[in-house]
Amino acid sequence: MPKKKTGARKKAENRREREKQIRASRANIDLAKHPCNASMECDKCQRRQKNRAFCYFCNSVQKLPICAQCGKTKCMMKSSDCVIKHAGVYSTGLAMVGAICDFCEAWVCHGRKCLSTHACICPLADAECIECERSVWDHGGRMFACSFCHNFLCEDDQFEHQASCQVLEAETFKCVSCNRLGQHSCLRCKACFCDDHVRSKVFKQEKGKEPPCPKCGHETQQTKDLSMSTRSLKFGRQTGGEDADGASGYDAYWKNLSSSKAGDAGDRDDEYDEYEAEDDDEDDDGGGKDSDTETTDVFSNLSLGRTYASGYAHYEEPED
Repeated sequence: MPKKKTGARKKAENRREREKQIRASRANIDLAKHPCNASMECDKCQRRQKNRAFCYFCNSVQKLPICAQCGKTKCMMKSSDCVIKHAGVYSTGLAMVGAICDFCEAWVCHGRKCLSTHACICPLADAECIECERSVWDHGGRMFACSFCHNFLCEDDQFEHQASCQVLEAETFKCVSCNRLGQHSCLRCKACFCDDHVRSKVFKQEKGKEPPCPKCGHETQQTKDLSMSTRSLKFGRQTGGEDADGASGYDAYWKNLSSSKAGDAGDRDDEYDEYEAEDDDEDDDGGGKDSDTETTDVFSNLSLGRTYASGYAHYEEPED
């Protein structure tokens, strides 16, 4: 029989578990909350942008630089980690900085830990927008990660991309390798896989997680948990061949559309000519007039007496 855990032992185990979770959460900071991707307002032009060493619009240096690793604006010298010693003096401004990151274009403080580790673990090292293909140096906004495919997005394309991210490249939800329904979806490849074909010999599945995509290795998700939709072809692009002129066969589509309109116009002209010919035949035919005279002759001898339609009214009745 194992020994019964005491209250102190339970508290110690719970504390160690919490500390472990805190350390893991520190390593996995959300991209939008990372100091190198923080929002900054320029002191000179008053334009809001990503945390930078120099303003993207006016190239002015900020009065209070923010460290891209630890996020501090003042070094209080509580430890001996500083490369530049300033005993008893709090350093701010340019006296606090030690380098500029080549990836996120932000200041790094003169702490030994920040200087030695930030360049290796900078979250914006390979940040390039999946939509417009712009990096940090090509625009002044912040960078974000798509909540579905986890690709980098700039501030201009984040909402538009996420609204259309859950769209498959196929017209059905079937597995790309067989005809069965795909139960696992990869939001980077935009493809579905069944339980058999989602297994890969290259990418190994971690315990307690969804199987990785056999194509790219990205973690898949259950199709039933997503609002997935299939691809829909618009503007008749499927009618144009690969050798068609214009973008994606649009030229062939407009040619077909113009020819169909011309054909409809020709059919309408033919119908109009037929109607005119029928009207001319009716005008030339005298049988219509004869039929009208025959009907009038039939009702000419019919006497209905004095009626209101013939001009008679009850107040005009003669007195005896």
